[in-house]
Amino acid sequence: MKLRPLFWPTAVALPALLVLLWLGTWQVQRLEWKNQLIENFESRATSAAVDLPEGLIGPEMEFRRLALTGSFDHDKEVFMTGRTYEGNAGFHIVTPFTLTDGRIILVNRGWVSESYRAPEKREFSLIEGETRIEAIIRFPGKKGYFVPENEPENGFWFTLVPAQIVEHLGLVGQAETAVYAAALRTSDEIRLPIGARTETNLRNSHLGYAVTWYGIACALIGVYLAFHHQAGRLTFGAAGRGRDS
Repeated sequence: MKLRPLFWPTAVALPALLVLLWLGTWQVQRLEWKNQLIENFESRATSAAVDLPEGLIGPEMEFRRLALTGSFDHDKEVFMTGRTYEGNAGFHIVTPFTLTDGRIILVNRGWVSESYRAPEKREFSLIEGETRIEAIIRFPGKKGYFVPENEPENGFWFTLVPAQIVEHLGLVGQAETAVYAAALRTSDEIRLPIGARTETNLRNSHLGYAVTWYGIACALIGVYLAFHHQAGRLTFGAAGRGRDS
């Protein structure tokens, strides 16, 4: 095979090829990260429940299953906007939970529809007195690029950042700000608020994305070679030797 590359097609195709290969490799790395995340979630969320640890909670504790005993302060509910359940729009209810040892942690109790946002419309969900719940440890959410800023004064919460909610509720110095708890749904019976499940349903499309980027890279190489072959700049075998002689 003999290739005599043209300058401008090569100058355009080579950087594009490098970008496509980089994108494909990045998706492979994301695939490995997501697989590890899923594995961590499943192993920690299905392990034996423990009490909320005291002191500094490290990242290795994220998704760890908790058994919490205490009481909810329903008067201090806040609502996370833009949450969905099976395609239906609604809110996540976040409520301070006072443990029997006096510590307070925010609990994301789960999803309710717009029609059940108001507490008076779901009095059945307002558990009074001491109760026991199972939950998993979560760390503060990170605001996405296109996600609006939280507006506590207007009641708009888009990203669950415990420190902001704790300050808004006047619980600074009393409630945990480094982590929060996400209540688990422990039975097949659906009750509001609808909590998280321990079975993961995290989308993992990174392999498909990687194949797509690598596929486009291969297609670019094919088009580049076909263009040069049609232009007489790429020859194979005897034809190539004939041109040289």
